[in-house]
Amino acid sequence: MAIAVDLGYEQNCKSVVDQVVNAYGCINVLVNNAAVQFQSDSLDEIDDKRLDLVFRTNIFSYFFMAKYALKHMKEGSSIINTTSVVAYQGYATLVDYASTKGAIVGFTRSLALQLVSKGIRVNGVAPGPIWTPLQVASFTVEQIVVFGSDFTPMKRAGQPIEVAPSYVFLASNQCSSYITGQVLHPNGGVIVNT
Repeated sequence: MAIAVDLGYEQNCKSVVDQVVNAYGCINVLVNNAAVQFQSDSLDEIDDKRLDLVFRTNIFSYFFMAKYALKHMKEGSSIINTTSVVAYQGYATLVDYASTKGAIVGFTRSLALQLVSKGIRVNGVAPGPIWTPLQVASFTVEQIVVFGSDFTPMKRAGQPIEVAPSYVFLASNQCSSYITGQVLHPNGGVIVNT
């Protein structure tokens, strides 16, 4: 099921959840993965319109999707939020994006504590540099040429297939039933203090 929608608005998130529940009956796993990012060399380049877009897409949507999905989730369900290595290390030209990714870490840990008694696990995945359309659309050609090689001990960017198992692991009760409030770091060996 594919639904094209702007998740930055609460009513749209409710509509998506309603459509999924109407089609499948319940929600066992919610993966929050919506994101936008834009390069800027100075805070002067970030106006309120852009800041609103970045925060609505990258963190407000996570709140709204969880709020409505939880009404249809039972014990054993899982919420997985996508954050980023930049939540832990920052990134000079992605100040607004990195701020939302830090907020996602706090949201993940706090919601995990709130839902632990209901048997619903909440975790995160904080990828390092991964080849996705978001990267190609956000960086210059010069930046793309060295993407990942200047940032990770593995000297390369990762592929989506190298991150996907983190989500599968966290979605599976068999693999991760004793894990909540945690963030996995598929990032090419970058050391982060969590």
